[in-house]
Amino acid sequence: MVKRTGSTNEQILSLISVLQKEASVNKIDFWKRIAFDLNKPSRQRREVNISKLNRHTQNNETVIVPGKVLGSGSLDHPLVIAALTFSQSARNIIEQAKGKCLTIGELLKQNPQGKNIRIIG
Repeated sequence: MVKRTGSTNEQILSLISVLQKEASVNKIDFWKRIAFDLNKPSRQRREVNISKLNRHTQNNETVIVPGKVLGSGSLDHPLVIAALTFSQSARNIIEQAKGKCLTIGELLKQNPQGKNIRIIG
């Protein structure tokens, strides 16, 4: 028998189904891509440090990380970051830089068209 791959977490599975539904109803491939990335096993999901976000983003940019944001490094400009999870140190660093931490579901409600969002990781 083949081992199951992908997420077994019920909350992540419901988020994936919401993203896939949004992608198919409104014909937006961006959310389909995010759902595909979240459906990977947890070992293959992205982990991004604050230092990488600082290097590859600009002031007040909106970024999505289909995985976890880690707190290594510093942030010298405000960002709106949506991710599956945040470490506590990453959340503190983002808030100190006057940025916002969102869940992917919150970002979907705020920006259902997926415009002006970068995928990092």
